[in-house]
Amino acid sequence: MKRRVSIGLAVVLLLAVVAVIIWGDDSKPDLTTVRGVIGSEKQAFFTNQRVVDAFAHHGVKVEVDTAGSRQLATTVDLGKYAFAFPSSSPAARKIQRDRKVTTVYTPFQSPMAIATFEPIVALLRANGVVHKGAGDYDVLDVTKYLELAKAGTRWDQLPGNTSYPARKNVLVTTTDPRESNSAAMYLSIVSFVANGNAVVSTPEQEAKVLPSVAKLFLDQGYTQNSTEGPFEDYLSAGMGKTPLALVYESQYVDRVVRGDGSIRPDMRMLYTAPTVYSKHTLVPLSADGDKVGQLLATDPELGHLAATFGFRTNDPKLFADVAARSHAPADLVDAVEPPSFETLERLLDAVGKQY
Repeated sequence: MKRRVSIGLAVVLLLAVVAVIIWGDDSKPDLTTVRGVIGSEKQAFFTNQRVVDAFAHHGVKVEVDTAGSRQLATTVDLGKYAFAFPSSSPAARKIQRDRKVTTVYTPFQSPMAIATFEPIVALLRANGVVHKGAGDYDVLDVTKYLELAKAGTRWDQLPGNTSYPARKNVLVTTTDPRESNSAAMYLSIVSFVANGNAVVSTPEQEAKVLPSVAKLFLDQGYTQNSTEGPFEDYLSAGMGKTPLALVYESQYVDRVVRGDGSIRPDMRMLYTAPTVYSKHTLVPLSADGDKVGQLLATDPELGHLAATFGFRTNDPKLFADVAARSHAPADLVDAVEPPSFETLERLLDAVGKQY
């Protein structure tokens, strides 16, 4: 009798387990795979498990390839993708025009910034190149910086320099202007100042600013093709190799939020005055791509996750929480627009031909 009861109980339990498994499988939503091509600085965001889970909650599985923003707008075959997500609004506008897309999404953005060190900030402040911005943050005066660069000033020629007497020019380390969006954003900033604080918009203005802006790249020597390169040099090799590194603000803030110790107590972030926002703009190429754009622009969980990766989202409150931990300003007043895609392309090509 006991044996029959035991067998019966085992059968009931087995059926219950099978029912749970079947019920679980039936309740699990089918995921629609959506392929996109993005700027490399967003890859960590899209591959993060929390982001993957947030998309899955809406029945979407996003798979991404990476490419530079210039390549996205010119050479990448977009026919196999549901969306293109460059880091540059000029590149996005060109894709939008070429593909005759009416709607785009800009779910987050990041201003350009300079990753540096406290002794460098103090030295440049003493020489009138760094000052306080509208809020309690330090800014690099691009006009003063261009004066030093034009004169070929070395670090060891700065008056009162005992903290960094290096025999190399005072230059911001950037990426390769022939390949990287961050270098194009830097070109947008320095060309604006070199053009008398006006966006470059004519061939005459391009010719006027080209000699001075090209020098900022050529005098660096070798440059890398992604902002991860100079930023990693900044983090690992320190002030000796990279006293001033052009980065996306999001890169620096992301490391602070991680709390992994990579941002050391003597490290600082400067903002250029003026700066340019790198506007991450998604161009949907299908209905599924449009759904991804809508989710990134409106879903609270995805917005919160984007902020934890250092991106400024459409909801300022989300970034404000992150900014408090990283000492990033909640708002930047001195920001300008980049030139049109065509003007930027001509300038970048002209600089590239001088290498």
